Amino acid sequence: MPQKPSDHISKKKLSFSVSKPFKKYLRRYGREMNLPVSYDMLKHFDGSIPVRDNLGKDTYWETVFYNPVMTDEIHAGLKRVYSHLKSSGPTQAEEHLHIERIDYCLFGNSKPFRIKIVNNYNEVYDYFYIKVADSSRIFGMELEHLLSPYWINFLVDDNTLAEEHISGIPGDMFIEKYLDKPEFNIKKIAKEFVKFNERCFTRLLGDMRSYNFVFDLTQDFDDIQFRIRAIDFDQQSYEGNKNIYLPQFFKENNVFVLMVQKYLHPDVIKQYQQEEKAQIIRRIKAQRQRLRDLRVAASDEPLSTAEKIKQLATELGAFHNNLQGFQSCTTMPQVMYQHLKELLLSEKKKNFGAS
Repeated sequence: MPQKPSDHISKKKLSFSVSKPFKKYLRRYGREMNLPVSYDMLKHFDGSIPVRDNLGKDTYWETVFYNPVMTDEIHAGLKRVYSHLKSSGPTQAEEHLHIERIDYCLFGNSKPFRIKIVNNYNEVYDYFYIKVADSSRIFGMELEHLLSPYWINFLVDDNTLAEEHISGIPGDMFIEKYLDKPEFNIKKIAKEFVKFNERCFTRLLGDMRSYNFVFDLTQDFDDIQFRIRAIDFDQQSYEGNKNIYLPQFFKENNVFVLMVQKYLHPDVIKQYQQEEKAQIIRRIKAQRQRLRDLRVAASDEPLSTAEKIKQLATELGAFHNNLQGFQSCTTMPQVMYQHLKELLLSEKKKNFGAS
């Protein structure tokens, strides 16, 4: 995987409200409902203190505090939101939960609130997030749910997005503290990065620098298995440069790129890329109806600027050797679906040639 410098990523990404057709789709598939706590409600905090890590470094998060009159209402509402995210709705288990902390982050586009919720019986805790309901991010999470090996739970209510926490070791921390462990099979890590790289490009998920994905480690009977999972979907089909949708082009991921070049033969790389494409094609076929509904619902959502849409359509048209197929695309979802269509067409041509 040769490395080239990527274009500059927008420091301030535009936010897009969720349209009525998109809301209708979300409601049909259980993603939209009335929530007892809104993003705007959480913004009315009275004070905050910085959150620092174990070494005393600033984490860009602040723990916020509310008027005592509001605190009970907010905490009760957040427990209800968590119940909806994790189960079919409110249960008696809410009585065994308490909100330990609400953190706010000014860093990044979504300015999220992170809620730490604890089980009173065993002190096991979990996190979830309340964010602004950006149509681009929601579109990205829905595609992740449908086209990746991982499911995502999230709920939308007007301008509020409630989103589950995706656990794992952040990629930058993995590089710093885990990569040199002798018990880790480097070739398996390289293999997973190739597949992750292919998956991001196929579903046009951008800005997958090391701190925007996590490593999920599973102890198998004879070795440790590695899975890379995206945790940030703000850059779903937003930038115009197609290389931004390939994690291999970010300097923060250089260690993985060098690892692939050192330990994997070019033919093996192609094999892993083809395996990932085949898995995505199977998911497309399995989710054909829902993807069709998503295409209809989100087709008119711009999700980016006209300039970036035109640039990405042109670059992907050249990449697929089909400029005509992309020239009519006026929104990012239209570009996305033409991109997926090219994947399916290439698979058909390959199978036809083989037969």
